[in-house]
Amino acid sequence: MQTIKELYRIGFGPSSSHTMAPSNAASIILSRYQEAQKFEITLYNSLALTGKGHLTDEAIIKALPEKEVIFKFEIDKDKHPNTMIFKVFNKDNTEIASHEVLSVGGGKIVFVGEEESIPNIYPQGSFKEISKYCKDRKINLYQYVKVIEGDEIDDFLYLIWETMKESIKRGLMTQGILPGNLKVVRKAPSLITKKLKNEVSEITENRLISAYAFAVNEENASGGKIVTAPTCGACGVLPAVLYYMQEKHHFSDQKIIEALATASVFGNLIKHNASISGAVAGCQAEVGSACSMAAAAHASLFNLSIDKQEYAAEIAMEHHLGLTCDPVNGFVQIPCIERNAVAALRAVDACGLAFFLSDSRKISFDTVIETMYQTGLDMHSHYKETSEGGLAKYYKENDNDVNCW
Repeated sequence: MQTIKELYRIGFGPSSSHTMAPSNAASIILSRYQEAQKFEITLYNSLALTGKGHLTDEAIIKALPEKEVIFKFEIDKDKHPNTMIFKVFNKDNTEIASHEVLSVGGGKIVFVGEEESIPNIYPQGSFKEISKYCKDRKINLYQYVKVIEGDEIDDFLYLIWETMKESIKRGLMTQGILPGNLKVVRKAPSLITKKLKNEVSEITENRLISAYAFAVNEENASGGKIVTAPTCGACGVLPAVLYYMQEKHHFSDQKIIEALATASVFGNLIKHNASISGAVAGCQAEVGSACSMAAAAHASLFNLSIDKQEYAAEIAMEHHLGLTCDPVNGFVQIPCIERNAVAALRAVDACGLAFFLSDSRKISFDTVIETMYQTGLDMHSHYKETSEGGLAKYYKENDNDVNCW
């Protein structure tokens, strides 16, 4: 597995795979061919079908001068779900280079035919191996991460946590309409300020956690600054749980970054052994992964054992299996934003179940990762970030005139 700095990325929404990755790819191409006169970029499969809603073309346009972006709307099963082909031309309009680039989730890109430049620094590749390593040395998962990454990883995690907190605060203070033709109203402020009839003065746990998740994901949907955890589309789950727990139980920032490190172990395993890309494996790979990370982080805050942390993460993923990625009109808004809030609540519940039931568990985290990935491979392409099925299709056929409050 790679460094967790490849898992937690600070960037701008709305999509790690459709916005951050194409922008990074375009910047790399420009740095390689600074004297080029023209660039032609062709988007395939999910990148093409939901590229407009995800602002893919705008992200590329900002990074490259003299460019043409082409959308190939027919599914090409021979290509990766998130494929870009960059063609480079000189002043005589002669093609001088062509690169096939894949967006593989979480903002990461792969240039086809080029060796992996980021090394795997974690020698263990399964939770079973990691758990044994930790138990043999009587260390926890945070300490395990520090053994591999070094003491300086704390500074990185502090920055990640500060960025997460700022995205929540901005989202709670900002009102208005999210970008795009869905005209979705920001709801995070209302979840904090609205009162039900006869409601007690203290806002319930569910509403607070939901408000924090909405705040982050509405920031993401508007192109704001967030942290991939593990993706932009799933960026609200982990911050919402950690922020609420810090507010309620007064956990120190140090304790929170230890929880972030714990969460990263589970997210990294999913990324390494399966996928965190909705275009590859559906939303189970994004929000399901985020829920697993948040459940494990929550368990670590209360010093539950490694086995209980594993069980919490397993429960969280198990009950997201088969979750489709069907964004309406290609925007990371419906059902994505609400889905983050629901997953944050589920993460807390998963931890509670793990505390009481871990002695009777039958399924390992490694098994549920493998199952999730196979489920994603078997899933029809209509339900993997193409907006050709599920809620996206129903909306197009029936509800494209509704008020999206």
